[in-house]
Amino acid sequence: MKIIALLLFFFSIPTYAQIAGCTDPLSKNYNPLATINNGSCKYRSIKLKALYSNLLPENLKESSGLLFYNSLLWTFNDNSDKTLYAIDNIGNNKQKIKLEKVVNKDWEEISQDSSYIYIGDFGNNVSGNRQDLHILRIKKNTLESTSPKIDTISFKYSNQKDFAALKANNTNFDCEAFIVMKDSIYLFTKQWKDSKTSVYALPKTPGNYIAQFKETYRVKGLITGATYSPEQQTIALCGYSKTLQPFIYLLYNYNEGNFFSGNKRKIKLKLPFHQVEGITTQDGLHYYLTNEKFIRKPFIDTPQKLHQFDLTSFLSQ
Repeated sequence: MKIIALLLFFFSIPTYAQIAGCTDPLSKNYNPLATINNGSCKYRSIKLKALYSNLLPENLKESSGLLFYNSLLWTFNDNSDKTLYAIDNIGNNKQKIKLEKVVNKDWEEISQDSSYIYIGDFGNNVSGNRQDLHILRIKKNTLESTSPKIDTISFKYSNQKDFAALKANNTNFDCEAFIVMKDSIYLFTKQWKDSKTSVYALPKTPGNYIAQFKETYRVKGLITGATYSPEQQTIALCGYSKTLQPFIYLLYNYNEGNFFSGNKRKIKLKLPFHQVEGITTQDGLHYYLTNEKFIRKPFIDTPQKLHQFDLTSFLSQ
């Protein structure tokens, strides 16, 4: 009798199995019973209009990276110009700082943590064989001094073995995007050959490193910028298709260090023939993007602009 009572007791205890599935209520295939996000969420196709688009000054025709810092937007040109330009949120010039002691071979991205600003000199589309890839690290409290404190983080890709010169725009080892998170830098490559992006990780301290390959994802486009919002725990990538259809890719609810394991939402932008190059955010919900001037005579003449997008409806649950 005691054995029967004991068995009845154990069988009466409810069991809770973990259910893997899509946990995002904004998706097409949301599973309200799912307790583990397995990265399977699918979303309806959408094109989003900018809240506004304003012309950038003539000295920013090749605006590349974008950073929100000290209530201003900081950007630069991806040519030989060594100047950081600060603009307000409607695109007016407010400040400029020339970094005299460094070279701009191909600056592509700008990011930050609490103490430093980071500039990625790792554009590699010309022949795909650069062996001087590096990131400049600038001490924030020296930025506006006569001699900013700048050091260098140099790297190579762990899986790039062939350094023979290629034709322009024909490599998978170009890069225009990175974020700084905790003690690491995460690179997002611009893969001309297969329209994917790969993530590589390296330390954020000065030195020479092998950037370690983490994962690859098919974004169906060319990634040109990245920003991370600690408030929303969201990574936003920007880029464009090979027909110059720009987009934002939102990555959220992922496993730590595995950014494509969670929700991946692609939002096309109503900006035809805009070569978007930089993205940043102040609050994780409203995003600024810049595009560089793009001309293909006689049909296309897109000037350099600053745009703002409201992504609240895509990130609020």
